[in-house]
Amino acid sequence: MRIAGIYSFNNGERAVSEKYPSLLQEVKDAITAIDASACRTKESEEKTMTGEMLYSPVALNECFKAQLNPNGWKSVRVKCEYPTHFYAQGYEPKKLRKGAFREMDFIKDKLGVEVQFGKYSFMVYNVAAKMTIFKNLLHIDTGVEIVPVKAMADDMSSGVSYFEQFVWDLERRGVSNIDIPVLIIGIDA
Repeated sequence: MRIAGIYSFNNGERAVSEKYPSLLQEVKDAITAIDASACRTKESEEKTMTGEMLYSPVALNECFKAQLNPNGWKSVRVKCEYPTHFYAQGYEPKKLRKGAFREMDFIKDKLGVEVQFGKYSFMVYNVAAKMTIFKNLLHIDTGVEIVPVKAMADDMSSGVSYFEQFVWDLERRGVSNIDIPVLIIGIDA
């Protein structure tokens, strides 16, 4: 695979390059080492592309794990203990979910990396919420979000979001005082 786009959210490119140059190189090396053609394993059942072989998000994520885990990148999972004191007086929930958690794909030395081949809302959540939460929990201080560009998303199931759309929205959203620096990398096969 190759890097097709770079977007610096809240000075993310400078922050990652200055604080974590060797880790950024590991991420770039992982991207270029992946043979995306080997991940064209999902047969489409969608009406508009029935029978076409598409890039499998599961297979692509496994490739990232195979590249990054041996270099010491680990996923980090934090348990969610949901508060109950916010319920209205007299309300008794039928069942509170046990075992809920939040997880970041890869963390090494306070740099968090998320690889996202899902719906648009997950990209926004990663950058605008999850990375801030993981910073507040002292797991990361800077982030990298890896997403497909439009050309690659076109060869995936419908609904997969892409770099260009994500950047457009982040540009119009602006930066909040709670946002952490995030380097957004758009990738293509």
